[in-house]
Amino acid sequence: MKEKEKTSRLDLHKWIVLGIIILFILVGSLAGVLFPGTTFASVIDSSIGKFFDVASLIKNNYINILESMAVILFIGILFYVISVIIKLFTRNNARSETIGILITSITKFGCIVIALILVLSAWNVPTPTLLAGAGIVGLAVSFGAQGLLEDVFAGLSIIFEKQFVVGNYVEVEGFRGEVIEIGPRNTRIKNILGNILIIANSDIREIINLSEDLSAAISEISIEYSEDIDKVEEIIKNNLQHIKEKIPEIIKGPKYDGVDQLGDSAVIVRVVAHCEEKDRINVRRILNKELKRVLDENGINIPFPQLVIHQAIENK
Repeated sequence: MKEKEKTSRLDLHKWIVLGIIILFILVGSLAGVLFPGTTFASVIDSSIGKFFDVASLIKNNYINILESMAVILFIGILFYVISVIIKLFTRNNARSETIGILITSITKFGCIVIALILVLSAWNVPTPTLLAGAGIVGLAVSFGAQGLLEDVFAGLSIIFEKQFVVGNYVEVEGFRGEVIEIGPRNTRIKNILGNILIIANSDIREIINLSEDLSAAISEISIEYSEDIDKVEEIIKNNLQHIKEKIPEIIKGPKYDGVDQLGDSAVIVRVVAHCEEKDRINVRRILNKELKRVLDENGINIPFPQLVIHQAIENK
């Protein structure tokens, strides 16, 4: 009930605001009709009424309006052509595509600034005033947007130093996933669960590029202490080639890596296969399955977890 009441109140507020806006527009555009010959009508017509006299606005400024539309159309076409050229020259690989995205973003910002200056010039705003204003705005931005500039320069450093590119698998601050975008400000990383980490470029201090080399898919299998470890090792080694044929994602290996641990209730042996990072989890799962199948076929037992309890005997 509380949610419904809250929703209804929000709807009521929206209607009130909409009503005020409509009333403001009607008074501004029809003051002379609604209140003819009154002081109120003359005050409205000489102030806010100018903004609602669309016909007079177009009639008196149609040349400026046409110039502004032509400027916007020209800059829009120019940006489209430049963006197409950038895509053509940066479609060879992931790194060049990332550079293309960054250049396109910077070009878009530059085109907007140029269009704004040209439109204001079309409305007879003095160019020196525009440049002086742009300088003041630039100075204000340099002080107020230091974080933004840091992110942009950090993004450029990431790209040109080839730290990582779109499509690489990385680990940053414990988050492991695929780089899906490197923007002027932020980098987006998507993990296996579909969650997306959005991190500012300047905040990326330490990062592990998992795509620089092959990743290790590790399978650890528990064997009963009563089993002959030499026999177990021989069985595993003899079946590694057969296992590799069943897992085409394996690029190097699999390799028997020896006894890893002497656990509480089992001897733990390890098998390692190398593959692309994007296939690592799937390769590990299939490797576990195939090793379990091989051990079952050869009568090698994988023990259940055991808990040994010692009970003290009281002396009577």
